[in-house]
Amino acid sequence: MNGSLKFPQKLSERKYALLTGTLLLTSSGLITRVLGFFYRIFLSRTIGAEGLGVFNLLHPVFGVCFALCAGSIQTAISQSVAANVRKGRSIFRTGLIISLAISTVLAYVIIQFKNFIAVNILMEPRCEGLLTFIAVSVPCAAIHACINGYYYGMQRPKVPAAAQVAEQAIRIGAVFLIADIMIESGIEITVHLAVMGHLIGEIASSLYTVVAHRFFPPKIPQGITETAASFRETAPDLMHLALPLMGNRLVLNVLASTEAILIPSRLKMSGLSDSGAFSVYGVLTGMALPFILFPSTIFNSLAVLLLPTVAKAQSEGNERRIGTAISMSLRYCLYVGILCIGIFTLFGNDLGVSVFKDKTAGTYMTILAWLCPFLYLVTTLGSILNGLGRTSVTFVQNTVALMVRLSFVFFGIPKFGILAYLVGALVSEVLLALMYVLTLRKKVDFVWNAWDMVVKPAFLMILSIGIYFAVFSAADPFQGMPLFIKTALHIAVLSGIYLVLLAFAHIFKREKPEQN
Repeated sequence: MNGSLKFPQKLSERKYALLTGTLLLTSSGLITRVLGFFYRIFLSRTIGAEGLGVFNLLHPVFGVCFALCAGSIQTAISQSVAANVRKGRSIFRTGLIISLAISTVLAYVIIQFKNFIAVNILMEPRCEGLLTFIAVSVPCAAIHACINGYYYGMQRPKVPAAAQVAEQAIRIGAVFLIADIMIESGIEITVHLAVMGHLIGEIASSLYTVVAHRFFPPKIPQGITETAASFRETAPDLMHLALPLMGNRLVLNVLASTEAILIPSRLKMSGLSDSGAFSVYGVLTGMALPFILFPSTIFNSLAVLLLPTVAKAQSEGNERRIGTAISMSLRYCLYVGILCIGIFTLFGNDLGVSVFKDKTAGTYMTILAWLCPFLYLVTTLGSILNGLGRTSVTFVQNTVALMVRLSFVFFGIPKFGILAYLVGALVSEVLLALMYVLTLRKKVDFVWNAWDMVVKPAFLMILSIGIYFAVFSAADPFQGMPLFIKTALHIAVLSGIYLVLLAFAHIFKREKPEQN
């Protein structure tokens, strides 16, 4: 037992690729999220909460298009290339052709029927003029999604990681420049600014990945000879993987889009004005949720790389590696999730006021804090299930969870306001996480220790909060600083205490058998 706790002196090539890839994607994701926070702060103060609400209402259109032409094909490319590196380049080209064809058709449909979509589907006429920007961004998203899928399949995440940062940096820089010109010219800043930023970011990301692929294509591993294959040869197998994912993601995106579209209209039924409903929706989706989702950068990166890794382990019949991946995901999702519960319940209000000048955003954060462990579990475990080929299972379970949340939106919001949505989100994520764990338990043998993964970190979090209050009740060295900096330093102290206690607990566990 003691020997199993020791790290090998040298990591295997696969483990090294997974570790370095996760760290790279996490680093780029963190940079992107940090830049994104400043961007959202800027938007919240220029177009306001109502403007954010209108802008976020456009996301369902883009999400449905992405599910049809990009997301599913990216995943299929990643899985296919990981399982058959020899034909990797041919698989990528086939996926890119299919994705571009579908995305072009979708862009045309959006432009042609933008009035119908805005008035009859989104139920907000102000969206009509903005949909053209969304339409043009769809083919750009398809291009960089396919290229990223190719690099992920080859376990070469440097280009996708850099593309994330480039997209966000260029978007923010362009929006700041456009806003500055508009202010100097006396032009009113509206939601068009945010939509232009979305389009500029997608164009930048697609151009970057195209140039990178042209000059720095992923190298074939040594000892493997590349084999060319025709479109007719690769398309059937690729679409065999992509079509179920496409159907699943389409249904899920339609349900999620229905939720996003219904929230403002049901808020109006609860007694809010049109402006008030979009303001509440904007605060929730543009301010509170981004903070809650910030730590998921780590698990999104891990999930992207786990999918091809698990798919390859399954093709090799290596169940032990799959079990290890599941146990690792459970452990670290719960560790970080429990830490985030402590952070957002204690400091949510201060974060809302200091960052967005909005106390309501802080209130939502304190309620949504309990989502954290389940959100992170769903991200990684869902990726593992997809890597195992259980896409139909994840589809059914996600559909059930979304239907639960929709029922809270449809029946709860008119009576209880936005609180009904917050409760529904928690109930649906807990249900989905439990379903994922139980499904994996039947499929793969993995280590699950409730004491070690839940009770211990929860106890250490409570102990950390107690130590934190004991330290700062005597004196606060950060008193007098700006609220945001003061809050950030307090969060850093609490996190440091928790991580130190967690490290000591692991050292004690490791040394205990030796003492006996």
